[in-house]
Amino acid sequence: MKVVVVESPAKAKTINKYLGSDFHVLASYGHIRDLPPKDGSVRPDEGFAMDWETDGKSERQIKEIVAAVKGADKLFLATDPDREGEAISWHVRQVLEERRALKGVEVKRVVFNEITKSAVLDAMRNPRDIHQELVDAYLARRALDYLVGFTLSPVLWRKLPGSRSAGRVQSVALRLICERESEIESFNPREYWTIAADFLTPKGALLSAGLTHLGGKKLDKFDLSSEALARDAETKAASARYSVAAVERKRTRRNPYPPFTTSTVQQEASRKLYFAAARTMQLAQRLYEGVDIGGETVGLITYMRTDGVQMAAEAIAGARAVIAEDFGKAYVPEAPRLYKTKAKNAQEAHEAIRPTDLARRPEDVARYLDRDQLRLYELIWKRTIASQMAAAELDQVGVDIAGDRHGIVFRATGSVVVFDGFLKVYREDKDDSDDDEAEKLLPDVTEKDAMERKAMRTEQHFTQPPPRFSEASLVKRMEELGIGRPSTYASILSVLQERNYVRLDQRRFIPEDRGRLVTAFLESFFGRYVEYNFTADLENQLDDISGGRIDWKKVLEVFWKDFSGAVDGTKDLRVGQVLDALDELLGPHFFPDDGSGHDPRSCPTCNAGRLSLKLGKFGAFIGCSAYPECRFTRPLTTGGEGEEEVREGPKDLGNDPESGLPVTLRKGPYGHYVQLGDETTLKAEPAPVPEKGKKAAKAVKAPKPKRVSLYKGLEPGGVTLDIACRLLALPRLIGTHPETAKSISAGVGRFGPYVVHDGVYKSLAKDDDVLVVGMNRAMELLSQAKGRGGNGPLRTLGEHEGKPVTLHEGRYGPYVSRDGVHATLPKDSAIDTVTLEAALVLIAAKAAKGPSKPVRGRKAAPAAKAETAPKKAPAKKAAAKKAAPKKAPAKKPAAGKAAAKT
Repeated sequence: MKVVVVESPAKAKTINKYLGSDFHVLASYGHIRDLPPKDGSVRPDEGFAMDWETDGKSERQIKEIVAAVKGADKLFLATDPDREGEAISWHVRQVLEERRALKGVEVKRVVFNEITKSAVLDAMRNPRDIHQELVDAYLARRALDYLVGFTLSPVLWRKLPGSRSAGRVQSVALRLICERESEIESFNPREYWTIAADFLTPKGALLSAGLTHLGGKKLDKFDLSSEALARDAETKAASARYSVAAVERKRTRRNPYPPFTTSTVQQEASRKLYFAAARTMQLAQRLYEGVDIGGETVGLITYMRTDGVQMAAEAIAGARAVIAEDFGKAYVPEAPRLYKTKAKNAQEAHEAIRPTDLARRPEDVARYLDRDQLRLYELIWKRTIASQMAAAELDQVGVDIAGDRHGIVFRATGSVVVFDGFLKVYREDKDDSDDDEAEKLLPDVTEKDAMERKAMRTEQHFTQPPPRFSEASLVKRMEELGIGRPSTYASILSVLQERNYVRLDQRRFIPEDRGRLVTAFLESFFGRYVEYNFTADLENQLDDISGGRIDWKKVLEVFWKDFSGAVDGTKDLRVGQVLDALDELLGPHFFPDDGSGHDPRSCPTCNAGRLSLKLGKFGAFIGCSAYPECRFTRPLTTGGEGEEEVREGPKDLGNDPESGLPVTLRKGPYGHYVQLGDETTLKAEPAPVPEKGKKAAKAVKAPKPKRVSLYKGLEPGGVTLDIACRLLALPRLIGTHPETAKSISAGVGRFGPYVVHDGVYKSLAKDDDVLVVGMNRAMELLSQAKGRGGNGPLRTLGEHEGKPVTLHEGRYGPYVSRDGVHATLPKDSAIDTVTLEAALVLIAAKAAKGPSKPVRGRKAAPAAKAETAPKKAPAKKAAAKKAAPKKAPAKKPAAGKAAAKT
């Protein structure tokens, strides 16, 4: 018997089908152990020794692997073909060696870039040893991230209350976002004017052109910097007569883009499909691991964590064949296109992300994929096909129209696609690309043709600040700077949002004040460690480790020596010094000059004190220097105009119209919430005075104030008294279901806003408001609800003896159902690989067991239909016994022994 270990159960099922009965394929479920999140897990003084621990779930997987390896003659470690995959294989081998499970077992590493039968079988024929240099690079990266996080974060907590954490790459990404925001705030727009005119050609066609020369001099962007200059130029242009001075025609070629890498697929999926980076990687992982297509599980794309843009020869040949068949031989270039990676810090010689079989067109797999999976697969397929197509050919035309006085020249430009080539399949978004593929066909003119000027347009413009980063542009910028690895970008962006350091608004990153404070602190006291070049140089060193060019411990020694010294230098740092530094850096942001001459730092209460940053128990706020005589404070803004975060105590919103109790907005350890009443208004009832000789009664405890958490999307600054009272009144009745005559309600629960009908819950979508959602929308949402008691199955697998067999998602996981018999799927089953045959086996086994034991308060599910047994006469009720006197509690049984039955 041969044992194969992969990461995921879906991958294990696919590979097991390819390898046959001689192989036992198991999943490790990712990493089986990690560094414990506590001090001392990495010990620099002991040669960077590391402690590893396993959690309960991982322990179960390890025991299963250990049991499978016993009696096996070979163990194949077939985890993903990158540093993380190499590390998982290394961990598995280490744990098995520690548990002495590998005696007499040969251990080999196999890698495949795609999960297809040919790729897997070829990899099994060509095993290798674990690549120790890749493991060393993983260990170095893991140690670096741990040392920075667990050394720098406590400094932040002590010196900057309210901060959450700091990470090696996370902090640099945050700095990029904050610096861009500072550029926007300090941006001074410049005025400029443009003049355009329409000209009538001798053949009666209109041609639009812009003014480019005046007085024989080419105009720069800001030469017409005022209305007076623009009107003067307009007057001179109006006085001239025009003719064609020159016509330029040029044939240009535009080559296709290379196939996708991890970074570029995240960028394009963000631009075209509006997917977050994490969502893109999640979908790509599913396409890579395999999808059930016609009864066979097939990996649809190659490995999705790669810097490479090259493609295998057979993939190129497959692409060329599809191009010829679908578009014609004219779209097939004479020679195959070969691409070379240009990305800084490129590593792991993997192929680009491409379909495993280019003949498998999107429409061929559409019925097997959900909507988002199909959209991503189609994007990858089109990009791959386009990368091997012929270049597009365009005719570019420029026409200069000169006036007979004042040295005036207008210019018109345009282009037309002569041969679309790869543009027939794939175009970059114009909003995020330097390419402009829009056709603008100019009328046919020749030199010296007289041109009659018609309408003229003089327009005022102002320069615009640089745009905020989108996910796509931030990923692109990080890759250009060599910061982090593309495979980690999704998690980095997620952490920044989870920590409330940044937020996404209209798909653009805006730094929160908490994030700006952290960035300012790190720039002031740990400047070297948030420098772009320093972080990129560390990535280069990690690549040198993976290439065997440098020892990983030497890299850590050099880093730790300087970094620990910088941390030690902050031990005597006073909070006042921190505040002074942050106040100087962030003063323009918190106290902007409105141009009125009024000092923005002047205290509005006492007019004598100076406003500045202060630190309190819950973080930073604005306070007056004249404290305690002047107690003016102001919370830091956290978002759009008028939005404020509650930092220093509750915010009084007013009194509830019905109860008259005060309504406040508060912040707790789990976020913001609204509260009705408080300790002063909800007092406990005093205990009655006891009669003489009797024990005093206990006082009735004060009722707890009603509280409701703010759900995601409801910002604290937007909460008014009306909104708070409506929140406190939840759940609210929406209406009555027309078919069941049962109520439909809306409320906020542990997992956010929801609607509920007859025990079936459905979460509201992002754009739904729990306070206003109506009957029609609630009915629509409930129709999508899935699960036991829900209105619809995930999928109908087929029929058996005239009864449908369906797949559902229930409270305790996925299950299959037929004629009232429900059978839960095995723990490691993937719901999109379940077949009718497998479902019938599970249902038959469930029916044989009989009805399930009912949960208290619920009726038992009906069992499979069987012959009805004759009813027995009901047993007589036993006479009620007198209550026995209470006995001393029984001792707990010793460990390992069952408790005696009572």
